[in-house]
Amino acid sequence: MSLIDWRDFSGTAAWDALDIAEVEGATVRVHWTDAPYRWHVNDGEEVFVVLSGTVDMKLREGGIEKSVRMTAGDIFHAGVGTEHVAHPLEPSRILVVEKKGSV
Repeated sequence: MSLIDWRDFSGTAAWDALDIAEVEGATVRVHWTDAPYRWHVNDGEEVFVVLSGTVDMKLREGGIEKSVRMTAGDIFHAGVGTEHVAHPLEPSRILVVEKKGSV
């Protein structure tokens, strides 16, 4: 058993990661970021949990762009084929569970 204090984790570059575990082909990581990622589509399911900060999660469905504001405790699920991008509004820490090797 190990306790992970994610509150002290901060990267030297946006989207730096603290690897937590690999569970049956999925990675569990805490990311620190202060800049947007990039539009992408995962080849597997993705669960995105804001631990601290505020993040605008943008997604495209049927050619229409939508945005959801996320704060600490909010969870976003990106199914296979969901085009999305995270835009932090301040330095944020995010727990991400996704297929190993996903973009």
